[in-house]
Amino acid sequence: MENKKIKAVGLFSGGLDSALAIKLVQEQGIDVVALNFVGPFCTCVNEGCSIPGLAKQLGVEVKLMNKGKEYLRLVRKPKYGYGKNMNPCVDCKIFILKKAKQYAKKIGAKFIFTGEVVGQRPMSQHYQTLMQIEKNAGLKGKLVRPLCAGLLEPTEAEKKAWVDREKFLSFQGRTRTPQLDLAKKYKMDGFMCGGSGCRLTEKDYSRKLKDLLKFNKRIKIKDITLLKLGRHFRLGKNKIIVGRDEFENKQLLKLKNKSDLVFETKEHMGPTTLLQGKADKKAVKLAAELTATHSDAKEKEVLVMYGKKKLSKDILVKLLTREQVESFRI
Repeated sequence: MENKKIKAVGLFSGGLDSALAIKLVQEQGIDVVALNFVGPFCTCVNEGCSIPGLAKQLGVEVKLMNKGKEYLRLVRKPKYGYGKNMNPCVDCKIFILKKAKQYAKKIGAKFIFTGEVVGQRPMSQHYQTLMQIEKNAGLKGKLVRPLCAGLLEPTEAEKKAWVDREKFLSFQGRTRTPQLDLAKKYKMDGFMCGGSGCRLTEKDYSRKLKDLLKFNKRIKIKDITLLKLGRHFRLGKNKIIVGRDEFENKQLLKLKNKSDLVFETKEHMGPTTLLQGKADKKAVKLAAELTATHSDAKEKEVLVMYGKKKLSKDILVKLLTREQVESFRI
């Protein structure tokens, strides 16, 4: 089978399944390019997950592609709806496969493959859903799934003998045992991206995103990044974000809008707080109270400084009870 010069694009999340799929295709002499999509909802970004490093371990070229603002519009109103939380898994997979198809054509790749397993994910990996996704992505009968190919109809790549179908597998269901056993065979490690690697599957994060979409017709990547930081509170059209540690305090200052008010306690160790939206006296008071309450202050009244560029104003506030704090939490 003359396939040494054949090039293929493999979707590479950094998880174990996509890594195993790459190994299975590489073993057939295919030149693989690993395509990783970078988005604002990834749990791995800046938290130790190194896609280039993992790709190097596989000995594969990696291409990083940003999902961009177009993806934010998809998340706001997905055609096929959400999963358990704010995860538009079906729409997301169609979106990235369309992008992958464009990229494959650009670099002259013969086919695209993924690490999907029939029945592994409740929303996007049932048999009928897998078929629907590849059809809507313009890849009907062309998308190779090495981990479960034995359970599916032969694809174009298999029919044309670009790859040997007999060397692929028949994994199915939610058990991870076959994948872990195969990983041991290949002596692979570091490919254990937790869950789906997407914050949209998380309950708390999804609640904050729903709030953001409700109160903002237009959102920026910066707004999404802020959802990952601090404790979030709401008072009408005002949003208050309270940092949880020194790192988050610094990040809040970097990401603040020019119109945001910044709050800090004057004489105590405590958080940096952002107040977003047109602030009235009630919003300023609550932001100051939340700042004081999350500081190490013990006295009944605490002096809090605030301002836009400089902390030139001050307000004396009392600490809130836990019940009061929770009543404003998003």
